[in-house]
Amino acid sequence: MPLHMTKIAFSAESPADLRAWLESHEDVGEARLTTRYLPKRQEEMVGGSLYWIYEHALIGRSPILGFEQREDGRWHIRLAPALIPVVTQPKRAHQGWRYLAEKDAPRDLGEGETAGDAMPPAMARELAKLGLV
Repeated sequence: MPLHMTKIAFSAESPADLRAWLESHEDVGEARLTTRYLPKRQEEMVGGSLYWIYEHALIGRSPILGFEQREDGRWHIRLAPALIPVVTQPKRAHQGWRYLAEKDAPRDLGEGETAGDAMPPAMARELAKLGLV
């Protein structure tokens, strides 16, 4: 099973904004994020996904295509230019990225389900604070 990672959708004003940014890279076949360090477990992550955190909840994922070093020593995380919606799951904010095991990853929304059928991020956050989720 592949290993996944989580990352805050920094500077995204909404999930639609994140989706638009990812899809704007369809013509080149991949979107790239920059990170200072190569994950130690990067080989396990190829074929996994980057799960996006927005408003303290996991809202979607982008498949990880690989990693590539830049000339300045930093690294690109190469992503498929798509946002696949998942069942909303509370997730605390953090800096950088964190590993996410397959067993802890939320499932994709099924056919016919929409993001509106899943719990809104703000509600998921409030229920998590109360220990109900």
